[in-house]
This record gives sequence, structure tokens and C-alpha cells, in this order.
Amino acid sequence: MPEIGELTRGWKIGKKGHGTYIWSVCISCGKERWAFVAKKTDKPSPHCSHCWGMRIGRLMGQGARNPMWRGGREMTSQGYIRVKLYSDDFFYSMVDNKGYVLEHRLLMAKHLGRCLHLWEIVHHKGTKYPKGSRENRADNRLENLQLVSEDRHNQLTRLESKIIWQAQQIKELKLALTKLRSAGYAAALNSG
Repeated sequence: MPEIGELTRGWKIGKKGHGTYIWSVCISCGKERWAFVAKKTDKPSPHCSHCWGMRIGRLMGQGARNPMWRGGREMTSQGYIRVKLYSDDFFYSMVDNKGYVLEHRLLMAKHLGRCLHLWEIVHHKGTKYPKGSRENRADNRLENLQLVSEDRHNQLTRLESKIIWQAQQIKELKLALTKLRSAGYAAALNSG
């Protein structure tokens, strides 16, 4: 076990980079840990990461009181929009473990005037943007949304995929036909 005040390089203790670390004690909780020594101040942080996060949370506030607040809306990596709800909201039973609900599900629930069941799926029709695109997933207008069951959603998705595939095949066949016609026209000119 290192002694309080002992210095070492980051790579020796499995940290990325070559910065200097010191074995120190958090002034809030008393936890011993390796703390990064900043070059500007030549001192480590007096708080561990947990206590520092708690301190910042208390100073800045949570939710709308926090200056970093972005309105409680965020985009997932798949392109869906999530909305933050609070426990006093009627639709709070639809949230995930972080207090967010997908916006298209929330809008459909508000339209119906009830919370959605887990097995109910809100399908994006793709009326304005191509189906499956990030833009379509973020297009949460009611005319672009349809409430379906899981088996019906699977049918819709398969049919839409087949339609897209067939449209691509038609494009390729038209291109091949144009090439054949132009080749046949050129052959007719050369023979005559």
C-alpha cells in the first residue's frame, strides 16, 4: 500500500499518459486514491471523483436549475429523441431507469390520453424522410406515427424492406435496359 504523499508516473499505475499522480486522501469522504497532479497548480484535487461530482451537483443544481441544462431532450445513437420526465408527470410510468422516455412513444400516449403498454410499438411511417433514416426516426409528427403491436410492426418492417429492395431492382433494370437499347442502336447504325 502506498504512503500518503507518494508520487509516481501514470503509466506505472495503469493510467493513460505520463502525468504525475500522488497518493492522497479525499477531504470529504476520507477515501485514499491516486490523484492526478495538475501542472498549473502543482496540486491534486482535494476530492475524489464521486465527492467532486456530488459537490458540483449541489453547487450547480439539477434539471432546469443547472446551467448545462439542454431542456431535457437528447438524441440516442440510433437517432431517436428521448425526453426527461419527472415523478409528478402522468406518463412517468413509461420512463426508463434514467427517467427518460422516447419522444414518439410519449407523443402517441398523449394523443391517446393514456400510457402505452410495453408490447405496443409506435412505428415511424416515413412520410417525409426515407424509412430507416435518422431523420425519419427524429420526425415525431403525429401523421408520421402509427401505433401497432409487435407482430404487426414486424410485418410492416418486412414489407417496407421488400418495397425498398424492389425499387432498387427496378432502378438497376432500367439502367441495364438503357444500356442494351443504346448498344442495339449503335449496332444498327454500324450495320446500315
